[in-house]
Amino acid sequence: MKFIKVNMTSGTIQNEPVSDGYENLGGRGLTSIMINAEVPPDCDPLGSENKLIFAPGYLSGTPLINTSRLSIGAKSPLTGGIKESNVGGTISADLARLGITAVIIDGQAQQEDLYVLKIDPNGDAALIDAKQFKGMRTYELAAKLKEKYGDNNSVTCIGPAGELQLTAASIQTTDADGRPCRAAGRGGLGAVMGAKGLKALVVSMGGKAADTLADAPAFKEAAKAYARDVKADEFSGEVLPELGSAVLVGPINAAGAFPTCNAKMGQFEHADKISGETMAAMIKERGGKTTHKGCSQCIIHCSNEFVDSAGKYVTASLEYATIWSMGAMLGNDDLDAIAKLDFLCDDIGLDTISTGVAIAVAMDAGFKNFGDGQAAIQMVEEVAQGTEFGRILGNGPAAVGKHFNHDRVPVVKGQSIAAYDPRAIQGMAVTYATSPMGGDHTAGWVVDQNLEDFGGTLDRFSAEGQVEASRDTQIHMAAVDTVGICDFAQTGLATPEGIENVYKMVAAKMGKSFGQDDWHALGLRVLKAEREFNRKAGFTNADDRLPKMFYEEPLPPHNKVVIISDEEMDTTFDF
Repeated sequence: MKFIKVNMTSGTIQNEPVSDGYENLGGRGLTSIMINAEVPPDCDPLGSENKLIFAPGYLSGTPLINTSRLSIGAKSPLTGGIKESNVGGTISADLARLGITAVIIDGQAQQEDLYVLKIDPNGDAALIDAKQFKGMRTYELAAKLKEKYGDNNSVTCIGPAGELQLTAASIQTTDADGRPCRAAGRGGLGAVMGAKGLKALVVSMGGKAADTLADAPAFKEAAKAYARDVKADEFSGEVLPELGSAVLVGPINAAGAFPTCNAKMGQFEHADKISGETMAAMIKERGGKTTHKGCSQCIIHCSNEFVDSAGKYVTASLEYATIWSMGAMLGNDDLDAIAKLDFLCDDIGLDTISTGVAIAVAMDAGFKNFGDGQAAIQMVEEVAQGTEFGRILGNGPAAVGKHFNHDRVPVVKGQSIAAYDPRAIQGMAVTYATSPMGGDHTAGWVVDQNLEDFGGTLDRFSAEGQVEASRDTQIHMAAVDTVGICDFAQTGLATPEGIENVYKMVAAKMGKSFGQDDWHALGLRVLKAEREFNRKAGFTNADDRLPKMFYEEPLPPHNKVVIISDEEMDTTFDF
């Protein structure tokens, strides 16, 4: 396995063996530990000293299912702290099969220069002038790059938002059908890619140089058992293929934890119009697909293909988070408008969560009316047009709040919360506040531990046990993101026997023993690196706080506020 190091200032590329300190790492572990070690914490995130790292999970490229997860890391221009953004599609498996542990982008091209990094079937990389693609949206770009280099390549790219270096800019990557509908959305890393002068990575598929497994028979035995568990589980084996993550709309709304109209309410009265069940019925009626494979080696098929009333493709993988951010958060019950907004964000290269919340803040400030999906579409189009308001919107909710002098802005460390109101699920208050990544839900999703319908045993309105639950989950997820297992395939490790299979596979790859203590130590190592970087960048405990609205405004229908004290928040990482 090797590093491909690209210096955009000099235009040079070097292949190097994986260096000391980075052995047996992949994904988030590799990106975060490298950022902490090699990026000046006080650097300009959009300057030459920042690094942009593309790292497949440690188990990507192996026979294990659902491991085509790529971690992209950098200092975030949105939060000013460390960031790992995670994305599926095909690129992670493609890089790993070429024997590439990470692609590391350093330096900065001249202001008017723009490049494609092409990685060929031998794993060799070249920078190619891409000025002809300047300003191009991602769908057209992916089609043109595949036309030029062949369909047997994955494309990872930015759209106009990334080129404009807007801090809600995403990095898009192609799915199994070659569409750039998969997003590394959070943290504004598309702006870092744009600042580097890199428009796209084009990576050859079908490589044969994946890392050798130290004990291939043991790995394959554990991988087969893991796959059986994922298929046998009702959620990953039956529910997700039929409804996708949109299945969460109903239960989260019923729990009063569905932030609505810029988090003024916890329930959306028209939630049934945008539920997973309604979406699936609409897709089937129109001739789309409710069960769709979007990522390499996926056996769950949680993706979908949303089509319009004429049966024409609109977007792929319309997920819960986007249905919330472009739906309930805006008071918008029009699934067609939500799907159009999802497509536009993918095409322009914007995080759907940050963008939806930014629109919600603008609506809350009186700029447009809640419920107006067409107004939201026009606002997003302004980002691509580069208008003054478009640039403000493309910099996320905090920028919009500042523009309108509006203080109801649901962000932590500059990054918006996600689709679970912390006043109705106190454990999410801890995760949003303390995650090194900002208002991030995947870093410590404790919804299942809080809601009885999900098997939870915690009192979601109580502080008791919430810090411990978030801490343990954040440690666990740091390890999951390092090995590169899809969140939805975690049903395979939900039992003692299932997680033991993961330990066996890691051990079988690295060639030495690996167990529960090692898993915990891995997660701790990653989190400690992230927190160390943030501290050096100037973060303090005062940054591990939610906005006042969550402490002061009772959320209907339960009329609760966040009750986790500052002192309790500060114990989260008492390791």
